[in-house]
Amino acid sequence: MPRVLLIEDDPAVREGVELGLRRRGHDVRAAGTGEAGLAALAEFRPDLLLLDLMLPGMNGVQVCRQVREHSQLPIIMLTARGDDFDVVIGLEAGADDYIVKPARPEVIEARIRAVLRRMDDSGPGRPAIEVYGDLTIDRVGLTVTKAGRPLSLAPSELRLLLHLSAAPEQVFSRQQLLENVWEHTFHADARLVDACVARLRSKIEPDARSPRYVQTLRGFGYRFGPL
Repeated sequence: MPRVLLIEDDPAVREGVELGLRRRGHDVRAAGTGEAGLAALAEFRPDLLLLDLMLPGMNGVQVCRQVREHSQLPIIMLTARGDDFDVVIGLEAGADDYIVKPARPEVIEARIRAVLRRMDDSGPGRPAIEVYGDLTIDRVGLTVTKAGRPLSLAPSELRLLLHLSAAPEQVFSRQQLLENVWEHTFHADARLVDACVARLRSKIEPDARSPRYVQTLRGFGYRFGPL
């Protein structure tokens, strides 16, 4: 089972989430502050980070940004109801998904599985390696290069790129992307999509303000190309 690092300052929430994850077979390390969590990161080597936004001292957004400086570890934020502004900042900082507290253990487990699941969008008959301009996508190795230089993409960014590029010029609504990339089967938060698109564009586009690869069709959604 995946190893989970939990950073949560509320003792009751921390103990409840940790117990729920352990009962489902996860190896869990818990920390009460951002500083303690970052210290545990290298030693514990988790498969996923479950990160509270509202931490004392170094907050969750700062932790997320620091992790993203050197790692594409999957990150799920834990947020309180009404933290809309902080959610946006957290997503822009590089979080892959978020969960509103309080959340049932089965909800947390489902989100963990969805974030960790590697989506295979290659489809029958698709080549393993595809080249679009200076962008090369390896669907088997799950790597992306730009002008020969490897790109470091977060899990949600990679899955989004794989999904869009598997059907060039096809328009996907935000809800379709939430269902197919994030596996949210309910009417979820479209900000997940918009924030991920912005981060992806900043890495793959020659000019993120005038995107060539991930294009917006206002009122409809996003598409890959035409190039």
